[in-house]
Amino acid sequence: MEKNRCGWCKGDTLYEAYHDQEWGVPVKDDALLFEFLVLETFQAGLSWITILKRRENFRVAFDHFDYKKIATYTETKILSLLQDEGIIRNKLKVRATVTNAQAYIKIQQEFGSFTAYIWAFVNNTPVKNEVINYKDAPANTPTSDAISKDLKKRGFKFVGSTIINAFMQATGMVNDHQVDCFRYNQV
Repeated sequence: MEKNRCGWCKGDTLYEAYHDQEWGVPVKDDALLFEFLVLETFQAGLSWITILKRRENFRVAFDHFDYKKIATYTETKILSLLQDEGIIRNKLKVRATVTNAQAYIKIQQEFGSFTAYIWAFVNNTPVKNEVINYKDAPANTPTSDAISKDLKKRGFKFVGSTIINAFMQATGMVNDHQVDCFRYNQV
């Protein structure tokens, strides 16, 4: 029997697997949160499926999203990333990833972990929305606005409210599965 899924992922096996296994599942691991932050940064202006198809390439190119290594990338490493056809070769986004890794570490130092910092915005509990049709889910919210503003103040780049809202959806800070989706009550 076919599972009822959110409309945005239907028809593509990679999209459906991501939806079924990852999207909306609460993430409270600093390494994985950083991975999603990087991927959402590169997704800006592109479709999520474009990023998913290149996710493994990103993982290899960016040292498995090791933010401690990324924070120390040299100009030589940055230039080599800009030649890597397996990723999105956007100069501003590549440089933002290095800047964001450095700012990420500062947040960890201040709050003990990025998890503690980011999840405090939702009182450590996922916000469960009641989305009927994925097309009606908001692109940003007052919470994503607040997180975006705070991250920018802390030196992060490519963290506009829409990107942060997508990050929140991906990492389970908000449950924006459609109410008729089989995952809605599972996450």
